Amino acid sequence: MDTLPAASGDAAEPLTPAQLRELYSLMVAVRHLDTSAIAWQRQGIIPGYAPELGQEAAQVGSGYAVDTTRDFVFPTYREMGVARTMGVDMVAYMATHKATWHGGLYDPQESRLAPIQAVVAGSVLHAVGWAHGQTLAAGNAGTNAANADGKLGVALTYFGDGASSQGDVHEALNFAAVMKAPVVFFVQNNGWAISVPTERQVAGGSVAARAAGYGMPALQIDGDDVVAVVGATRRAFAHARAGNGPVLLEAMTYRRGPHSTSDDPGRYRSLDEERDGAGTDPLERLRQRLLADGIADEAFFAEALAAAKAEEEQIRTGIQALGSRPGTEMFDLVFQETTPALQAQAANWREESEHV
Repeated sequence: MDTLPAASGDAAEPLTPAQLRELYSLMVAVRHLDTSAIAWQRQGIIPGYAPELGQEAAQVGSGYAVDTTRDFVFPTYREMGVARTMGVDMVAYMATHKATWHGGLYDPQESRLAPIQAVVAGSVLHAVGWAHGQTLAAGNAGTNAANADGKLGVALTYFGDGASSQGDVHEALNFAAVMKAPVVFFVQNNGWAISVPTERQVAGGSVAARAAGYGMPALQIDGDDVVAVVGATRRAFAHARAGNGPVLLEAMTYRRGPHSTSDDPGRYRSLDEERDGAGTDPLERLRQRLLADGIADEAFFAEALAAAKAEEEQIRTGIQALGSRPGTEMFDLVFQETTPALQAQAANWREESEHV
């Protein structure tokens, strides 16, 4: 299924050997950090985590297409790989999983990654609102030059096949299409909505097929092929950036582990079913491609793994060093205007904190 116009310009440029090696290094870093985060939860370092084993190509490939000088990404609770690819400080990102601060300690405006969204499908509405703001800003400037010059910022929003059944998604798709908002809706179809397989909760079996009902182009891609993901996301960005409206991408992949660290996938599928459904490991797939094309050797792969391990150690140390957040932040960041009673309460709280 491909109703997206052919790529042109920079979007059509093939990845260089250096970029392919960079993608592999990113995927190794994400894979190692992801599996380590599960161990951290078991060790009590963080209280909960949503794994993404098997989805590294979908996340790294799509995140790689983002222009952090003008675009904005709206994640769910499972886009650690996207955050890492965009260069977000991972200690600050993982602060959310440590449950010390809502949305993470990173700066969304600077990083161009919105706060982590735990409300299923909530991020799509935020993305459409931001994207519509881009078109309004261009209109207020009295010109459509931002569109013609390809300078329009694009919102990239993530959701899963399970979230696609939420009403918020349909509202977001409809509004974005009507208003021609520059949004790329990126569906990671990992086969499961927690314990419910896709075929039991997505009518027709395809989320991408729904885009036709909203008059927007869509593309269903192999979400385990990072090169294909980069190419498709670049095409989608180019289409939206030119003022042509939204695009829906459906990356077909597989969740190779539990929905979260509190989930037991053995209750709804067997290990044999998981192995059969998962297919080829996306990391091994890229590794074999690099070897076949003579782009990398065993020394490179060993170096990438060593770097990933060193990075994981640094992040783990940083997370463990995070202290409790001061309760006074509620008064500083929650209320736009505090009442006299709240001001007095905040003053008392700060005074008591100084004497603890």
